[in-house]
Amino acid sequence: MTAQTRPIFRGLALALCGMAALYGTSPPPLVAQEADDPPWRWSEARVNEAVNRVRAGRDLNPDSWPGGNRVAVLLSFDVDNETVWLRNGDTNVGGLSQGEYGSRVALGRVVDLLDEHGIAASFFGPALSFSLAPHQIPRIQASGRHEIGIHGWIHERNATLPREEEERLLRMAVERMTELVGERPVGYRAPSWNFSDATLDLLLEMNFLYDSSLMADDRPYEINANGQPTGLVELPVDWILDDAPLFNPLGDRYASPREVLQVYKDEFDVAYEEGTMFLLTMHPHYIGHRSRIVILRELIEHMRSKPGVWFGTHRDAAEWVRAQASMP
Repeated sequence: MTAQTRPIFRGLALALCGMAALYGTSPPPLVAQEADDPPWRWSEARVNEAVNRVRAGRDLNPDSWPGGNRVAVLLSFDVDNETVWLRNGDTNVGGLSQGEYGSRVALGRVVDLLDEHGIAASFFGPALSFSLAPHQIPRIQASGRHEIGIHGWIHERNATLPREEEERLLRMAVERMTELVGERPVGYRAPSWNFSDATLDLLLEMNFLYDSSLMADDRPYEINANGQPTGLVELPVDWILDDAPLFNPLGDRYASPREVLQVYKDEFDVAYEEGTMFLLTMHPHYIGHRSRIVILRELIEHMRSKPGVWFGTHRDAAEWVRAQASMP
């Protein structure tokens, strides 16, 4: 790296780190070009080892969904609230108040809309998010339709943690959420939408039914580890189908909710044509605002206008595809 290119490189690093802070992603390591072991000198065996560590295995998309339906709609809500700020040690009152909006106002709007249409959804949350506002649990559970899953302890960036710290926080989250929810959650969504070297092993050791953090397909698939099937179902996500980057007015990717609605409709329509799955990730403190909840309402009405659409929880979907694939 030359003196002339170093400022550009550092600027890129800062931009990526800023995006990580805003959206919860872990930026790629940008020091590789300065290291003694740059990736362009790696052997093919080493590249294969890195790539195959966690990989998409067999396609688990069923011939049909429950009730003989054509397409599955999995609506999910990440109840992050104040933990978006707390994970960075940020206790500024303005930011925390934005998070509180999620539990105070927005979650109720979301649940009311789902109840209005009688459809099920999955809610993932950091344990501390539910501990700070435990009234969210009975609000979600009141209808008996919804599922609550694990999303870390404090929305930590699990992919950057040493194994022992990641395991400690994950076990704390499971214990607290089991206490709050009344049963042990079976689904996991990584707070950073990424795995560390230890994450998959921890999920298998702790007998999770499914993960919903990775992006190798639009359809459910089995996760492979080093080329071998693990039995863990992946219900994949994608930034295209996440409201956080596009609905945050302080972000550099902000888009009009009406424009985003068209993207969601197009994604669903193709999933319907293919007979696969439409999985949407939302955050109550974003989607629950008045100008956003109206587009979720319109999206649901659009999807319900077509025959053969099944709305289910992630757990329901994972159990269904496991049964159809005869997984033990």
